[in-house]
Order: sequence, then structure tokens, then C-alpha cells
Amino acid sequence: MSCIRFNTPAQRQAMRDHRPVMLTPEEVAAQHPAPPVTESKIRRLRLLASDRNPKIRESVASSHNTPQDLFETLAKDTDDGVRSCVARNEAAPCDVLRSLVDDASERVRGFLALNFFVPADAMERLADDPSDTVRGLVAWKGALSDA
Repeated sequence: MSCIRFNTPAQRQAMRDHRPVMLTPEEVAAQHPAPPVTESKIRRLRLLASDRNPKIRESVASSHNTPQDLFETLAKDTDDGVRSCVARNEAAPCDVLRSLVDDASERVRGFLALNFFVPADAMERLADDPSDTVRGLVAWKGALSDA
């Protein structure tokens, strides 16, 4: 007895007729809109930005709703995980991203090198970074952009 199951043409057609509908990312986003950014949310972000736990501050640094002045504060945080979250956040202001080019942490500079919203002058400086890893990430990102 064979364990292979063969479907009839009618069964195959029924499976095609009832297959799930694949939505584009835009269609999914339209079905699940983000809630509006309220003053309450901004106050909460400000409160969480000063939390003792660096993981909580990382969540604020990762938010696209973080105000510019908080990005500036978080870019100077003592924890390199928090600064790394600022470096990879596409919503961070260009001046804040520029300020991280000379960060002491290779991890921060590496995440900065991967952010597509870093200004060109900052990327040029990262291309000459003392770290082989950071220079490699800049070259890799450049190869992606050229492709």
C-alpha cells in the first residue's frame, strides 16, 4: 500500500478556489492603521526615556514617534544599546545621526552604517572608520545601493 495520496482534478481545483488571499504590505497596513500619536503617548515616551532600565530606554530610542529632543538626549546615553537603537532608527534626525559618527562604540557606528537615512557626509566619514567591521558594513550597504 502506498502512502502517496493523489488528488483528483476536482479536488485540485477546489484547493485553488479556496487558497488564502495574499495581501500586499500596503493592504495589510491599511487594514491595521497605527493609532494616532497623542500628547499622552509623547508624555509616556518622555517618562520612559529617563527610566533606569536601559532596555526601556532602548524602546523609546526605537520608536518612530520619539520627539527630536529625546533623540538628542538618548544619543548621549551611557548605554551603547540605547545609542545603537538611535543609530538604527530611520526617524532619528540627521543631526543626531551625524553626532554618532564618532561614537566610542563600534556597535553604534555599525548600526549607523546600516541606516539608509544617514547623511552622505556621515557615511563618507564611516567609510574611513578605524574599525574593519564598520568599513565592511559601509561597503556592503554601498553594494546594495548599487545593485
